[in-house]
Amino acid sequence: MTKTERFSAWNLFRHGMSRRSWPRVWDHHDLESSYDVVIVGGGVHGLATTYYLARNHGITDVAVLEKSYIGSGGSGRNTAIVRSNYLTPEGSRFYDRSVKLYEGLAEDLNFNVMFEQRGHMTLAHSDSSLRTMRWRAEVNKLQGIDSSVISPDAVKDLAPFLDVSDHPRYPIVGALWHPPGGIIRHDAVVWGYARAAAAMGAHIHQDTELTGIDVAGGRVTGVQTSRGPISTGVLINCTAGWASLISDMAGVRLPITTRPLQAAVTEPVKQFLHPVIVSGSLHTYVSQTSRGELVFGASVDPFASYSTRGSLEFATGLATHVLELMPALSNMRLLRQWAGLCDMTPDFGPIIGPTPVDGFHVDVGWGTYGFKAGPVAGEAVAEMIANGRPGALIAPFGLHRFEAGSLTAEKGAAAVGH
Repeated sequence: MTKTERFSAWNLFRHGMSRRSWPRVWDHHDLESSYDVVIVGGGVHGLATTYYLARNHGITDVAVLEKSYIGSGGSGRNTAIVRSNYLTPEGSRFYDRSVKLYEGLAEDLNFNVMFEQRGHMTLAHSDSSLRTMRWRAEVNKLQGIDSSVISPDAVKDLAPFLDVSDHPRYPIVGALWHPPGGIIRHDAVVWGYARAAAAMGAHIHQDTELTGIDVAGGRVTGVQTSRGPISTGVLINCTAGWASLISDMAGVRLPITTRPLQAAVTEPVKQFLHPVIVSGSLHTYVSQTSRGELVFGASVDPFASYSTRGSLEFATGLATHVLELMPALSNMRLLRQWAGLCDMTPDFGPIIGPTPVDGFHVDVGWGTYGFKAGPVAGEAVAEMIANGRPGALIAPFGLHRFEAGSLTAEKGAAAVGH
């Protein structure tokens, strides 16, 4: 430990023992009567948009409205997996930009977001699944993304606890290996963006619920909140599972259904699983945190709901599928489970861009992979607000595509969502 490090550690200890209050990371502000931009949703998408508006375009008269605390929605209820090995060229390009932003985010924000690029492995259990993996690998390579199909022996080398024999009901016949993928600390990302945005002048209003949207002459004029009205000409909906309810306030209907996505975590154990493991056939994915817990997830629930409670059916089904992959985990204890709300579109692609109501923009429809897209979505939406039009990265994901019939086709890369 250097002299500087010893001095910093001593200052930290002395401050903690003195019982003095810690300085606020961002200030509490009274609600202004007007803002240039109002963003609904204090998760990674809303806060990233706020940050890039300020940093890249000098737009700082921005209010973020969060009905609870920042990160209390989908940003705090996900499994924090990052990757870019998607099926379509537009999807893989988009998420690759997000991975690049995540790679430099700790330095950019001066905040440790704990990004660990351990690699992302999507297992193939049949010849048809393996063909899809080869297809995805070739699409990725054409976009300059590190992605390749590997053999069962290579799978075993990377994840020794996986059963690659021919005994399981779903034997592993190969995998799509994506080295840039990994895991990140989701709350650190939220805190980092919030701190940086607030330092540049944005107002973050927690415990402030949007109750109405004012529209006159086909354009947004303001919003109503639980703390009073705000006048604004630009409103951005970044509310994930609640996206359709917020858009309804502006008279904009979205082709979105909200479904719970459940996850669970085990007791901590010694590190043994380095990459993220995904199996579409078994509807499960698993990664190990730096603290040693195993984080599991599955596909979205087969019904629309706003419930964030876990279910016994999920836990038993998940355990069965995980043990098919790694039988040695049978004695591990499941500590807790939860659910987040996913805003699902018919083609599994997001809806990002303007709407028929002038000044009302959406950054929604991310389904099960919204956290991965946080940085690039924020950067792209900020650019759109500053320039007055969507950029090339988000142009394919506009609301107009559902009327024009130019849908995306990301279901094949969504697998079980991660």
